Amino acid sequence: MIGEKIRKIRTLKGFSQEYMSEKLKISQPAYSDIENSKTKVSIDTIQELATIFDISANDLINFDESQVFNNTFNQDSKGFFNVKKFINETFEHERKSYQDQVQSLKEEVVYLRGKLDEISRSSK
Repeated sequence: MIGEKIRKIRTLKGFSQEYMSEKLKISQPAYSDIENSKTKVSIDTIQELATIFDISANDLINFDESQVFNNTFNQDSKGFFNVKKFINETFEHERKSYQDQVQSLKEEVVYLRGKLDEISRSSK
């Protein structure tokens, strides 16, 4: 069913239903109905979804999750999802986030040590 394919692609892309509903300018329950195949999906909606997912409408309609996972392990693959690129970008984003957090904590430690030194000096 197309709804299940949409849900799987959304999940692989890391998008929430709320995000998708905002992009489509519909309510979250209405979007949920699309994924649960309670609502027929028009060609226009399929095109909008494909644009949000950055794939072709044909790839959305013919989505096969085994193809995505096969592309993950095939170094020469240029699959429509480019899962390796997605994973690498996600990893780099997480790495940068952790580096920023570590730097912030180092600065906080320096600041707090300074405050402790001030308290220590003023109590003597």
